[in-house]
Amino acid sequence: MSLKEEKMEDSEELKLAPKSISPRSLHKGKNMLAVASGKGGVGKTWFSITLAHALSSLRQKTLLFDGDLGLANIDIQLGLMVKNDLGSVVSGALSLNQVVYHYDKGNFDIIAGRSGSAGLASMPVGRLQILGEDLNLLATNYDKIILDMGAGVEKPVRILSGMAEKILVVCTDEPTSLTDAYAFIKIMTLQYPKSKINLVINQANSLREGQRTYETLLKACNNFLKINPPLLGIIRRDTRVRDSIRNQTSIINRYPASEAAEDVIAIAKRLLADGQFNN
Repeated sequence: MSLKEEKMEDSEELKLAPKSISPRSLHKGKNMLAVASGKGGVGKTWFSITLAHALSSLRQKTLLFDGDLGLANIDIQLGLMVKNDLGSVVSGALSLNQVVYHYDKGNFDIIAGRSGSAGLASMPVGRLQILGEDLNLLATNYDKIILDMGAGVEKPVRILSGMAEKILVVCTDEPTSLTDAYAFIKIMTLQYPKSKINLVINQANSLREGQRTYETLLKACNNFLKINPPLLGIIRRDTRVRDSIRNQTSIINRYPASEAAEDVIAIAKRLLADGQFNN
């Protein structure tokens, strides 16, 4: 597949926010990791859940934040009945720390979103900034925070991703996934030039094919953006992923020796070995 700039421009329907309404110097969370994709359906939320579990298993106190404002589904993938969620925070009924839910089976904490809430998805910039500041304060209680962002390049995704120390862009070998991942990377690079973007290739038929997918996206980033986002890891296609999702549990619990689980654990170890992502 050839990624052409013209196609990327066509896919970018987003107009970047003017500087006058850009986030006001939100401090980057040194222990925050945003997981984004550009395109939906690439396994981003599954990866976020599995990464949170992997980090927890490596003795990292971890919080998983459902940043898919409006189409949240972390609680659904894990079969949880969460009493309080992010909607209660946005409405002013509860503070952020009051909606933290401990997931016993994975030994990590979750802040659930609220699916189908237009109010969350269309949150004004000022409210997003306050949410980001509150999240920064809460982050001091954890070793690692994972922000599971929504698909696409909408305002909430950009602002919350921009406050993370690292952004992991998840993509597959599908042409639309590569195109949308490139569009996301381009927009974040323009709006947040200091963003540290890493790539994760999911659903690869083999490590070699995953490497080829990475090189395709890397070539586009290098040719058009003059950046070289590193490869953080490749996750091999594994039928047990779907089974764990259907059974609403983490694959590390259900199939700890599966290839997909081992690949995500390797990514977690790589993150911990990176001095730039350690406190």
